[in-house]
Amino acid sequence: MNKISSLLSILFIALAPHIQARDYNVDDFGAKPDGKTINTRTLQRAIDHVSENGGGRLVFQVGNYVTGSIYLKSNVTLHLEPGATLLGSTNPLDYMIDPKVKWSAMIFAINQENIGITGQGTINGRGFTTANNLVSLIHRGVFEDELLLDRPREWRRPENIYFRECVNVTVTGITLRDPASWNQTYDQCKNVYVDGIRVDSKAYWNNDGIDIVDCDGVIIKNSYFDAADDVICFKSHDANSICQNVVVENCVGRSSANGIKFGTVSRGGFRNFTIKNVTIFDTFRSAITFAAVDGGLVENIVVDSIRSINTGNVIFLRIGERWSQGKKPSMKNIRISNVYAEVPPTKPDAGYNYEGPVEDNPRNISPAILFGLPDYKIEEVVLKNIEIVYPGGGNPLYAYRGTSQAELDSIPDMRARYPEFSQWKELPAWGFYVRHIDGLVLDNVRLVAEKKDYRPAIVIDNVDGATFRDVEFIEPDSEKKEQIIQNRSKNVTMQ
Repeated sequence: MNKISSLLSILFIALAPHIQARDYNVDDFGAKPDGKTINTRTLQRAIDHVSENGGGRLVFQVGNYVTGSIYLKSNVTLHLEPGATLLGSTNPLDYMIDPKVKWSAMIFAINQENIGITGQGTINGRGFTTANNLVSLIHRGVFEDELLLDRPREWRRPENIYFRECVNVTVTGITLRDPASWNQTYDQCKNVYVDGIRVDSKAYWNNDGIDIVDCDGVIIKNSYFDAADDVICFKSHDANSICQNVVVENCVGRSSANGIKFGTVSRGGFRNFTIKNVTIFDTFRSAITFAAVDGGLVENIVVDSIRSINTGNVIFLRIGERWSQGKKPSMKNIRISNVYAEVPPTKPDAGYNYEGPVEDNPRNISPAILFGLPDYKIEEVVLKNIEIVYPGGGNPLYAYRGTSQAELDSIPDMRARYPEFSQWKELPAWGFYVRHIDGLVLDNVRLVAEKKDYRPAIVIDNVDGATFRDVEFIEPDSEKKEQIIQNRSKNVTMQ
């Protein structure tokens, strides 16, 4: 049995008793689906009753149920029938900042088990209005906030869902839209099953599609995400925890930031991931970002069958030292295969209300980047069956980075920077830039530049052990061009 099947089986077994519970109609508790009545107390009373009486499904019928912060309890599933909407209040005073997680949300669950949100209905945070009402309250002195760029901090703006330290979580079928902050967070949970959801998350800043923090046993499958920040974002906030045993399968994502991302925070790390059959499109930053910059680890990662269309960068692997606090970061055993990607010549996220920033310094189109540190090298990376189509056209008069040893040695490691592929501005390759790696295999890799570029296709720097097998370069007027440049590297094999 493969890893995906095994994890699915475990989760189905864990969740089975919860699925067979009794149904309760939320209207019988006095909830008003009129789009005006604040139902917070009524919904909480209904949830408490169902949990105290053995659990079951709390069923929402057609209508708009307005609510502030509510807490989901053990053995309770919120079931949203088609046409049912949980509508977030637009009054920021209707939301709590939970004292344990120190975050705001519409639906909380803290230390609960056998919980879920299912059905074909919608959770709509109405985040644009709520966030702007919060800004107004801050300006009036009701709340204190740093108001960076007139944007309240993420923790103060309500998410749609925040589950913390919960066991056996099911979220299926629903539509999640328009939070004021991140959309949904599963933090230190165990056995999380997300299937067939649709996320429309572009109402305000920091609208991540889904955030998985230090969880153990997660499946995200058959889902669509359109997010004004990272699509599927894995985080590790606790240096003594780890995000592990995760499957992402058959998902589609659009983003004004990254597609699949590890390591916005990476204090503990990420281990045993399978990411399969994912499409990323119209995305500003990277289709795939794996970062270990806060002392954590990234290991045993399998990525298979990725399609990246109109994406600013395809693959970004990064070790750094930002918030390491003495811990040694590491990244090893990464396998990425069966990738087709097209990188555009223009900004790929145009049209978002909250699009990625316009850069203030010029650069030509960036390559895929694998960048460790001299004392913490990335280890054992296999890239197999990869085709990336670049626009080419890199112009040395626009931005320039040469390939002499002195020029390559001048590229800074940027240990403490936030991990984004554009942080170096110009890099000296148009296809792949690889630095501080032990053990690299490029097998059946095809790199296409639609226009002639002044740079070579690949630069490797301080690489020990590299195998290039069936690597092909397509670039106009480049028959005599040296496409692979080596600096400070050894044990390099061309096959």
